[in-house]
Amino acid sequence: MSKKFIYINGKKSVEVEYGADEVIVDVYIDGVKHQFKEDNPNKLEYALATKRKKYSEFLNNQFENLIILTGAGSSVNIGESIIIDDVSIERKGRLLAQLWDDVAAKLSQPFLDKFCKLVRYEEMFKANEEDVNFQYVKNLEKLLSLANIAKNYVIDVPAEGEEAMDIDKIIKEIEKIIKVNCSLKLPENAPHSLFIEKITKRKVTLPRVKIFTLNYDTLFEQAGRKKNFTIIDGFSFSHPRTFSGRNFDLDIVSRNSSRVKEEDNFVQKVFHLYKPHGSVDWAKEGYDIIQKDEVENPLMIFPKDSKYESSYEQPFFEMMSRFQQNLRNENVLLICVGFSFSDKHIVTAIVEALEQNPGFQLMVVNKDIDTTSETFKPIFEASKKHNNIVLIDELFEDFANNFPDLKSYNQEDAKKIILNLNTPNNE
Repeated sequence: MSKKFIYINGKKSVEVEYGADEVIVDVYIDGVKHQFKEDNPNKLEYALATKRKKYSEFLNNQFENLIILTGAGSSVNIGESIIIDDVSIERKGRLLAQLWDDVAAKLSQPFLDKFCKLVRYEEMFKANEEDVNFQYVKNLEKLLSLANIAKNYVIDVPAEGEEAMDIDKIIKEIEKIIKVNCSLKLPENAPHSLFIEKITKRKVTLPRVKIFTLNYDTLFEQAGRKKNFTIIDGFSFSHPRTFSGRNFDLDIVSRNSSRVKEEDNFVQKVFHLYKPHGSVDWAKEGYDIIQKDEVENPLMIFPKDSKYESSYEQPFFEMMSRFQQNLRNENVLLICVGFSFSDKHIVTAIVEALEQNPGFQLMVVNKDIDTTSETFKPIFEASKKHNNIVLIDELFEDFANNFPDLKSYNQEDAKKIILNLNTPNNE
């Protein structure tokens, strides 16, 4: 028997208990074992429905400031096949361990093993007790961190007839593989479009929804364009699209000469987008940071230790400053989707908000609620005691589908009502 939380929010919780065959034998609601009245109930279906009802009730509250933070979990397994040289290639969002497999496939496993040995990457494990061979742990971030150090003092001395490894060149090749595999095309059934439409259904007088994504891909940009949203992403509206932090202070209003009140009419369908780790479509050209379709060497913070130092450079510093600033606002909800809590600088800002901002609330949506990692364990323990932390075991697609479709405060709807009241014969 083993128990697993699928929802936690203070004293409110949904927990399932599995039998030896991984079938749910019991469901606990708010710590109390649920007594099913019917014969052979679908306990999984009941647990999922209860979980979704609970987080829908929580999200039905009107939060003045809504911030979304997404990690790899919001892109994994999402992407449409692309055509290269008349060949269809499947390309979907990848986790870091899967990107390791992509590197091994491109460079060959023996080559990658040799590279690991050269840069002193020594994290290994046995697949099982009977296996006599060790395999490398698929930690691409640590491998690139060690390689970044080794390139300054390690020189490969190859065996006779073999070519010496150029560590710096291999690092660049790995980074190129990451870039290629993170260049995704939004499929028709992607949850991003639906999610954006739901989270932006707010009073237009409230601050705009702010999406911070740690992913390099452009799925949120594609979804926004597909649904005719205006995206304030730090880049100018003129071409070439050039980055300036001041662009985040802009908004879109309708300066209608026939308006009754002397106040700005904020238009619908606008959200902010921040990418603290960069993007596949950002390029450095001289002193300017440009956004364009085809980029050979994109401006991205690749997974390695130096990414924390890079976060103090522009445009990354602007993104992190905005993240910290927004977490300090009053009545703010941060929803983390598919974020592993492994990025120290991001986690530090979230922990500070939990400790210092009484108006801050946190919702974490991940596949499984992590109860073991040292980084996340304090948040897990706090979620059982405090009602300003919500943890949900849910995939991004399911979360987008079950996110409550809140009432839309649409100015256009208000105008229609006025027109109806003034029609002939009071029709």
